[in-house]
Amino acid sequence: MTRERLYLFDTTLRDGQQTQGVQFSTAEKAQIARALDALGVDYIEGGWPGANPTDSEFFASPPPTRATLTAFGMTRRVGRSAENDDVLAAVLNACTPAVCLVGKTHDFHVTTALGVTLEENREAIAASIRHLVANGREALFDAEHFFDGYRANPDYALSCLRAALDAGARWIVLCDTNGGTLPAEVGRVTAEVIAAGVPGARLGIHCHDDTGNAVANSLAAVEAGARQIQGTLNGLGERCGNANLTTLIPTLLLKEPYASRFETGVSHEALRGLLKTSRMLDDILNRVPLRSAPYVGASAFAHKAGLHASAILKDPSTYEHIDPALVGNERIIPMSNQAGQSNLRARLAAAGIEIDPKDPRLGRIIETVKAREDQGYAYDGAQASFELVARRELGLCPEFFEVKRYRVTVERRKNRYDRMISLSEAVVVVKIGERKMMSVSDSMDEDGHDRGPVNALAKALAKDLGPYQACIDDMKLVDFKVRITNGGTEAVTRVIIDSEDGQGHRWSTVGVSANIIDASFEALLDAIQWKLIRDFGQPRGAAA
Repeated sequence: MTRERLYLFDTTLRDGQQTQGVQFSTAEKAQIARALDALGVDYIEGGWPGANPTDSEFFASPPPTRATLTAFGMTRRVGRSAENDDVLAAVLNACTPAVCLVGKTHDFHVTTALGVTLEENREAIAASIRHLVANGREALFDAEHFFDGYRANPDYALSCLRAALDAGARWIVLCDTNGGTLPAEVGRVTAEVIAAGVPGARLGIHCHDDTGNAVANSLAAVEAGARQIQGTLNGLGERCGNANLTTLIPTLLLKEPYASRFETGVSHEALRGLLKTSRMLDDILNRVPLRSAPYVGASAFAHKAGLHASAILKDPSTYEHIDPALVGNERIIPMSNQAGQSNLRARLAAAGIEIDPKDPRLGRIIETVKAREDQGYAYDGAQASFELVARRELGLCPEFFEVKRYRVTVERRKNRYDRMISLSEAVVVVKIGERKMMSVSDSMDEDGHDRGPVNALAKALAKDLGPYQACIDDMKLVDFKVRITNGGTEAVTRVIIDSEDGQGHRWSTVGVSANIIDASFEALLDAIQWKLIRDFGQPRGAAA
């Protein structure tokens, strides 16, 4: 059976950049474009040339891509010819193979927002598309507010689509700009548009997620006959975001009826890098990855209940809809005071630790976890720390170094500009073998901003670990969470730290103390210890 071609259009660099708090640099846009190209999307919309310096710089020197690089703009203004519209000229001057123009298709917006006649708007659409085609560009028309416009005045909305199609547009894209349309209506309207003469092979869908249905709406349009999907990595976008390609792509490749019916530019090999691509974007934005994200979230394949873990040990398909490795993710069996031996054995097996199911130490590990959680620890979100607890009970936790002492000071003073600033300094003394080393660091970053006492402590601890330094240099802290586990004067602080290395491994550790610095230091030590065990197994010079 021959599969139909389905095209993926990414607008992370344009629509995604409209997310509140998101602003890509030119270098970051190029990095994201290269990652999208490696993933296998068909179109990469780089931005709006002339709208801001960053977009203009990006188009002035774009990275080479297999995907079709696309510039975004708007149809010519009424009262000017396409040839003399400076905004349209800036888009064409980007010299991209494809251009996507947005135009109004809702009569209310035409008469109210633009203040022009319906015929003037329709002619502006047609003239702009003709101008693109005459200049040798692949033309795409984003029909803004189409579903609202079709609901209000279907004849006019369709006439705008036909104007773009007759002028030579390769793609007509139906936009649910307000994000309020539901899947059943998207599917029905898409089918009616095709029945009205717009071929499905030239029809795209662009959905926003204001009702949480952008992915479902996109799939409904595909099922109705549309053959292009527009979306963004991690669902970035204005307000509630756009259709999430990080969810759509694995669904199209792994789920029926899409997997056997459609072909995309994304290979199964590239799909295994999806999690890494998703995390790359979060790193650029300095955002904590959404744990509950479908397919790529840290909790997407986490099985906390003992009943679930028991079944997973027998057959993972009992509680997993796909093999997590297909998208670059992994299975997690969290440990907590609700867990039984099924969770424990599964978690130990995942860490490469084989133990007899009748070994009495299993019961001691569970009792230790329960006792420590009663003290404020939480291991269902700190799997690396749990693994260290289990290893210590089993005698399988080598000590790579010993912290002899540490000190942190916080000073509040005026700087040379007579402004009050705070500065933290940390001293850490470690012993590796017979050698003691003292490291000192402060909390100032390279831009001269104070990052706090925990930052100073982390820098000092990781400054000189002798034979393990290259391993530690490869890791970084990506999230830091603090929670007070009880109130009053006896409050206990729980700190959970997420760490990541250059291979994309991510792990979480926990520390608990009445002192937030001490709790942070405990979590930092666990993070480094886990990394060293993973990379070295045994301390340098120890017998195998």
